[in-house]
Amino acid sequence: MARAYFMVRAEVPEAERAAFDAWYEKHHLPDAVKTFKAVRAWRSWSRVDPSVHIAFYEFASLEKVNAILDSDGLKGMIADFNRNWGDRVQRSREVLEVVGEFEG
Repeated sequence: MARAYFMVRAEVPEAERAAFDAWYEKHHLPDAVKTFKAVRAWRSWSRVDPSVHIAFYEFASLEKVNAILDSDGLKGMIADFNRNWGDRVQRSREVLEVVGEFEG
């Protein structure tokens, strides 16, 4: 079984960035890892577009990612996000499956 990732891309207005960064680091990312039972997670800010924040959640298989997509846990995480950020932060979600890997 190949590794798979759940990715959340958010567009954060400059005025919200510091508060969003602190909230995601201290609350949302740790809660999501526990809720999703992810292997690990990390997050990034784009160096091309400073408003873009991307979080990655790693899973052992595509099946494990797919299991969270319609789960109460994901619905609860979305509700928590909406309570904190409303429509001020737009986001999208992707499921990614590793299909090739090389090391140099």
